Amino acid sequence: MKVPVAVIRLPRGPDGSSRGFDPNSLRFQELGPASLSSMGRGNTADLELEQQSRVTLRERYLRSLLAMAGRPVHFTMHERVSITALFRASDIDILNFQVSELQTPLGIQREALLRCSDIIAYSFEL
Repeated sequence: MKVPVAVIRLPRGPDGSSRGFDPNSLRFQELGPASLSSMGRGNTADLELEQQSRVTLRERYLRSLLAMAGRPVHFTMHERVSITALFRASDIDILNFQVSELQTPLGIQREALLRCSDIIAYSFEL
């Protein structure tokens, strides 16, 4: 028997009918088209090229997170602390990584959350 998979939907917008980000929110304004460096120049070709570059980089990053799931990952943290853990998941804003079997210089933690702001680099074998 196949296992049903839940479908995650975006919450309803401020107008009550649309789904997505509130165009008046601080996050939307910071990440929206106005934040692109090409926007001020008014050159649509440059804007489209920059947007495509951002799309490509974002997609590669998200695919790398998907490839890390269930694999041992080596993290380099601040103060040159090196740790290894099994990567499990990330929150939607990619602010935290959920890991298991975290091996630190002080011992092993069964489950942990790593703040992405504390991570300098990470690597894993494909």
